[in-house]
Amino acid sequence: MQNAVSSSDKIRNRAAWVSAIASVLIFAMKVFAYRLTGSTAVLSDALESIVNVIAAIVALFVIRFASQPADENHPYGHGKAEYFSSAFEGGMIFFAAIMIIGEAVKALIYHEPTQQLETGLLIVGGAALVNLALGLYLKRVGRTHQSDALKASGAHVLSDVLTTVGVMVGLGLVLLTGIQWLDPVIAVLVGLQLAYAGFKIVRGSLGGLMDQQDPASLEQLAEAMEKNRVPGVINIHHLRVIRSGRFHHVDAHMVVPEYWDVSQVHAMTGDFEAAVVKDYEFDGELVFHLDPCKKSYCDSCQVPQCPIRLQPFRQKPDFSVKSLTDDPAPTNQGTHDRSGSSQTN
Repeated sequence: MQNAVSSSDKIRNRAAWVSAIASVLIFAMKVFAYRLTGSTAVLSDALESIVNVIAAIVALFVIRFASQPADENHPYGHGKAEYFSSAFEGGMIFFAAIMIIGEAVKALIYHEPTQQLETGLLIVGGAALVNLALGLYLKRVGRTHQSDALKASGAHVLSDVLTTVGVMVGLGLVLLTGIQWLDPVIAVLVGLQLAYAGFKIVRGSLGGLMDQQDPASLEQLAEAMEKNRVPGVINIHHLRVIRSGRFHHVDAHMVVPEYWDVSQVHAMTGDFEAAVVKDYEFDGELVFHLDPCKKSYCDSCQVPQCPIRLQPFRQKPDFSVKSLTDDPAPTNQGTHDRSGSSQTN
């Protein structure tokens, strides 16, 4: 498992390098197009690319830092650094949007003319194709190797492609109609779209920093627990997840047969934890607080030949996100013991 994680870290670092180099190339192409055309819309596209360059360089260092293993001062690893990277990128996008709108307003007031729009369209179109390939690559690596920084960069780069397409449409309209004020108007629209994109990225990053529950990962966790459920796992509830990049710490209460001894419970929970983590997309650990059944779960307990059963087994309720994260329907009065945990690296 260690080799697999190291390989994953190398892939994320390589993707960050590709992003940094490609962002510099795309920025240079757009600056050249602006110098040729004098278009405010092209300038707005180039300003966004400055954000791409800065964000790619920041992500390069953050991803290397986030890949460091857990240590004494960071027991859950360094993965939360990726949320800072994506939040920084979102803030930079919002700042670029303000700059773009300001330049567009100046162009509307002073009526700055455009020139050589055909050549500019070709250069900007080439930059859009490179950006499209980069954005799809970053999104794929970010999803496959659980990197929030790369996923945020990929989403930003793909939004940059849409921005460039909008700029190209605007330049095409200026060419067809000769109406020069369309150019800064397109730039204003680009700025507004970027401001919204930056807000969404910042909001998602703050959710990760504040351990906001992620519905998709919770759903996958519920499926893994249901798949690996054994008769001794009577109920799981009050589940919480702390996300630290690709490493997730899962804390929950597990109801077990009250007459089982410590060794039997420890062996069962250890096997269950290892099986769930193996089927879960992220690296992580599960830690359970153990609740004795107190004969409250007889009709949903599958333990065979139970010596204390008060009611016959009727139906085993499936694990779902709601059932795992809510408090249980029966009220258990027992004390909570803490089991060992299963961890992957």
